[in-house]
Amino acid sequence: MNRWLALVLFIIAAFATSAIGGLATASSVGTWYPTLNKPSWNPPAWIFGPVWSLLYVAMSVAAWRVWLVRATAPGAGWTLRLWFAQLLLNALWSVLFFGLRSPGAALIEIVPLWYLLVALQIRLARTDRVAAFLWGPYLAWVSFAAFLNFTIW
Repeated sequence: MNRWLALVLFIIAAFATSAIGGLATASSVGTWYPTLNKPSWNPPAWIFGPVWSLLYVAMSVAAWRVWLVRATAPGAGWTLRLWFAQLLLNALWSVLFFGLRSPGAALIEIVPLWYLLVALQIRLARTDRVAAFLWGPYLAWVSFAAFLNFTIW
């Protein structure tokens, strides 16, 4: 497969996850979410779209860089499978929190997502340092989101 086509496919996979999350979020972000008791450090609503867009691109490039070295990097195939698994958990969080309006269920779900992201961070660091660098902001954002989720719950 062409290397640039592969990058496009990773980006499509990530933004498909974003679309699923967006569909789940749309019904609640303007109605239910504003009524929740949130901490003063809750980010403004306008920040989530740009941050997630950058994160989805960064996580896609990280996965693509692993894909590029898959023939010579031990465990690269497993790392890529974990990457797709985290996309599923990423989308599920939005479905639970916003779609089902269940901060408690989302809080339970974000724990395995966070551990998977940490495992990926470690694997990426062993495979490609640039990929690990690109992954760091995503891990940091989900760490922040987990604490915000806990605070709201």
